Amino acid sequence: MKLTRHAERRSVTGLKYPTFSPRAARVNLRLSKAGCKPALRGFSLIEVMVAIVILAVAVVGLTQGFTTALASSKDSELQTTAALFAAGQIESLRAAGGLADETTEGDCGDDLPRYRWRQTISPAGTDGLHEVDVVVENSQTGAMLYELKTLLFEVPANSTDKSKKSKAGAGGGAAS
Repeated sequence: MKLTRHAERRSVTGLKYPTFSPRAARVNLRLSKAGCKPALRGFSLIEVMVAIVILAVAVVGLTQGFTTALASSKDSELQTTAALFAAGQIESLRAAGGLADETTEGDCGDDLPRYRWRQTISPAGTDGLHEVDVVVENSQTGAMLYELKTLLFEVPANSTDKSKKSKAGAGGGAAS
């Protein structure tokens, strides 16, 4: 029986004597298909190819995950910018006053270069109450990106005249 290098020990005097370790026995018992040479340790071509395929699938999945995360982040940023733009439109209406029932349109400027806005002011059923609808949409496809609806109240001009007349009439009647 041929012993491997791992199965030899040297005595104190320097002479070699065999030892039978389980590792040495395993190496010697594993024979190749031909039956005469011990099998070499290492990976076969199939094992390497399977490992590469598994690694490739993992890398593709990881890349797809990063791509999806980046696209979602960009969509979220766009939604937030559109929401802030629509809220700004409503606040500028509130600050300007003089609400007129109409529809106006415009582009969103440098913040959203591919998008436009449409603002509709309509009566809400109560005198002085207006429903405001601001829509931000893609200028090429017309697809809606964000819509913000709210109600704004503005004291009607004719109601202030009536209250002044009623106060003047009540005060004038008491004085005479």
